[in-house]
Amino acid sequence: MADHDQPIIVVKKKVSHGGHHGGAWKVAYADFVTAMMALFIVLWLLSSDEKVKKAVGGYFQDPTGVGKQMGSNLSGVDEGLQLKKDDMDNLKEKLEAALKQTPDFQKFSKNIQITVTGEGLRIELLETEKGVFFQSGNAKPSEIGEELIAKLASELGKLPNHLYLEGHTDSKPFSNGENGYSNWELSADRANAARRIMMTTGLRQDQVGQVRGFADQKLRSKDDPTNASNRRISVIVQYLTPPPGSASEEGAHGKSAKEKHGEAAHGAKPEDAAKSQPKKGH
Repeated sequence: MADHDQPIIVVKKKVSHGGHHGGAWKVAYADFVTAMMALFIVLWLLSSDEKVKKAVGGYFQDPTGVGKQMGSNLSGVDEGLQLKKDDMDNLKEKLEAALKQTPDFQKFSKNIQITVTGEGLRIELLETEKGVFFQSGNAKPSEIGEELIAKLASELGKLPNHLYLEGHTDSKPFSNGENGYSNWELSADRANAARRIMMTTGLRQDQVGQVRGFADQKLRSKDDPTNASNRRISVIVQYLTPPPGSASEEGAHGKSAKEKHGEAAHGAKPEDAAKSQPKKGH
């Protein structure tokens, strides 16, 4: 009975939380989420290609877009348009596919050579003894020549790159040329005739950087100076940023053209030249 008479003691402990915590936990959580977001952005950039990296870098270089120099430096997102060697290979394939759509392409396919060089993508239209792209002995393009040059212009006009146009002849002297008309004038007039066609069929007004006439100074077949393949028109699609070592080559190339034929690129119009020159040789 004595056990039942003992009082029951209940001990209550009052737990104190030390006051209200406020929003401190929210700040810590926000910092954590921000850090995670930054981590994922870094991981995304590391796995992205060079075009995306340059585009993001361009934004931080010029976030307001003041530069507006798309494709020419790190300002703006169009830096990805810059054609490098790998892109030139892709462009070559696209041009070849577009040219194959030209009627009777198989007849003169061997007269079109497209190669990637230190200057850029070089497209050459090679002549035969009878003439394929230009009438023999003058600067008037043939029907096939006009159609093919126009097709090239429609494709190249989509690019931001500048173009150089070159005219070349073989080593056969231009016999009985009136008023001193020679291979220098002929090569320059043919290149300028190609430029005129391209300007009206797809190229931008500022896309052609130079028109150059080299006569027989840069033979394709040096062992056979009179070979018909030495007579050709070359279209060079330049790199937006030239690869190391190519700038000096281009500089010397351009200098020789200007010094040697000075007024040739701005001489007689192709139409006038066609009237005044003999129908022999080139």
